[in-house]
Amino acid sequence: MREFDYLEPATVEEASRMLADLGDEARVIAGGTALMLGMRQRMLAPTHLVSVAKIERLRGIDADGQGGLRIGALARHADVARSPLVQRHAPVLASMAARVANPQVRNQGTIGGNLCYADPSTDPPGCLMALDALVVLGSARGERVLSIEEFLVDYYVTALEADEIVLEIRVPPLAAGTEGVYSRFLRTAAEHRPLVSVAFVARREEKGALCRQARIAVGASTPIPTRLRRAEAFLEGRSVTPAVAAEVAEMVAQDIEPVSDLRGSAEFRRDMVRAVARRTVGQLFGLPLDDEGGNKP
Repeated sequence: MREFDYLEPATVEEASRMLADLGDEARVIAGGTALMLGMRQRMLAPTHLVSVAKIERLRGIDADGQGGLRIGALARHADVARSPLVQRHAPVLASMAARVANPQVRNQGTIGGNLCYADPSTDPPGCLMALDALVVLGSARGERVLSIEEFLVDYYVTALEADEIVLEIRVPPLAAGTEGVYSRFLRTAAEHRPLVSVAFVARREEKGALCRQARIAVGASTPIPTRLRRAEAFLEGRSVTPAVAAEVAEMVAQDIEPVSDLRGSAEFRRDMVRAVARRTVGQLFGLPLDDEGGNKP
């Protein structure tokens, strides 16, 4: 690992100016779980690390007064998992955060850093996408707000400009009767990165089988998380039965563009997405679960 200068700006504006001046020689560091690994492996060799740890604007988890959440970019995964506000307003997000990677990463890594790294095989982006979350970016030029779909551009690529940092994530309020399930499939129990993830958020009528609204996002098997709008539209207004769940899962599997790599072929991933999606829909609507499709969500 090459030597570097460690900078500690106190404001968003100061951090932004540093990033603008230093250009490609600088990297932002928050929790550092991914960045330090890349530097140790000599994949990255910045001359300057710009720490955002002292910027108060990036801290905290707060309710927005309308049933939604503001999650500061410096909130650790463990903070999100344990937050009473998150557990109350978006329990599916707390459930997801409690399973990210391993305890070391959950207690060090931040939700903002996770989104900036844009790892296709990580958990938060897909879950946040199903929740219609927004990402707030800031620089010396001001702030702008993007949806998760706008923010994530490609494999390890985001819409961040060179002088911008992530300030916070906003999770809008969930309508009454809305619940969520986040499922992940691991090839082995020892793995920390899912091969497949499915986030499903649905509003159903009085805890029954009728689905009024649905949002589905698949991650880990695609270059960036993917919203499945055809399957969402099919679900809305239907009573969810095992046959309906199976049809939804087939739509989900057909409408993604899975990657193929050493961890699994595109067709294997498609098959696993189909199985996990069926089980995830079934879990939220209380359908019987069987053992088909690998480990349980």
